[in-house]
Amino acid sequence: MTAMNRRIVLARRPQGAPAEADFRLETQPVPTAGPGQVLLRTRFLSLDPYMRGRMSDAPSYAPPVELGNVMVGQTVSLVQTSNNAAFKVGELVVANVGWQDYGLSDGRDLLKIDPAIPSPTYALGMLGMPGLTAYVGLLDIGQPKAGETVVVAAATGGVGSVVGQIAKIKGCRVVGIAGGREKCAYARDTLGFDACLDHYEAELPQRLAAACPKGIDVYFESVGGAVLAAVVPLLNRNARIPLCGLIAWYNLDKLPAGVDRTPLLLVPVLKQRLKIQGFIIFDHFDRMGAFHKDMTAWLREGRVKYREEVIVGLENAPRGLMGLLQGENFGKLVVRVAEA
Repeated sequence: MTAMNRRIVLARRPQGAPAEADFRLETQPVPTAGPGQVLLRTRFLSLDPYMRGRMSDAPSYAPPVELGNVMVGQTVSLVQTSNNAAFKVGELVVANVGWQDYGLSDGRDLLKIDPAIPSPTYALGMLGMPGLTAYVGLLDIGQPKAGETVVVAAATGGVGSVVGQIAKIKGCRVVGIAGGREKCAYARDTLGFDACLDHYEAELPQRLAAACPKGIDVYFESVGGAVLAAVVPLLNRNARIPLCGLIAWYNLDKLPAGVDRTPLLLVPVLKQRLKIQGFIIFDHFDRMGAFHKDMTAWLREGRVKYREEVIVGLENAPRGLMGLLQGENFGKLVVRVAEA
């Protein structure tokens, strides 16, 4: 019997929040590795907020997924067949196979996974792109100083949880914002945040002001929306805002109607001499060496903790991404596509 490759493709462009009908599960024969190629079997698939942007054909920093093509995504993959001397059958690698069981690579985009790390999925999270995003955004752009106050949105997610822990290592007061009391308790009791506020509860601006009596020096932004509105009035002079995402607005298909609130942001930018810097992590892979050195040491010393939420089954990836965009995940979200 011919082995088959399940793959999830983009069936249509979302209108607002993604829906099940925007995805389609297909099966095709497993591809054959050509000269210099390896055949990869997907073990785990990373689900990340940037995927929503790739479903749109609006201008962006990366090309969109074309209709009928496989959804993009990083994977932990097993080298199943190798015609490339640099990779052996049975090795685990970080790949870009996307939402499918099997994929091909010429090896140039593959990173071998250190078998010494606690789990290969760490290479998709704390020791991968989300961790590097936290490291570069906080240390290179946020530049926190001991004694400063750092506020982190999406505080228990794959990026925010790492941001807060690095800020604590650097001697900062850390205030997280997360969705739900359980997440906030985890941020305080396990990750070591000084405070964490549930954004579902009323009076977020007032509660944030009470948690930041000396104002905010660094705000790590990945959310936007009401959280950003609560943060801006509290920003100190020369505060820094590393901006890696705006998940609250990813599903907008047009600008919201109503009063122009631009002055609420730009007036403080001017008067408080704020620095807001958006960044795309692909531009900062030169920092990977320093990041891996520091993060593996912090992990070994027990100074950072990591939490994953694992979905079982490739067919459940669409539901997982939809939940991620609504803040339903608790920790870094990955899909187990195949058992070891």
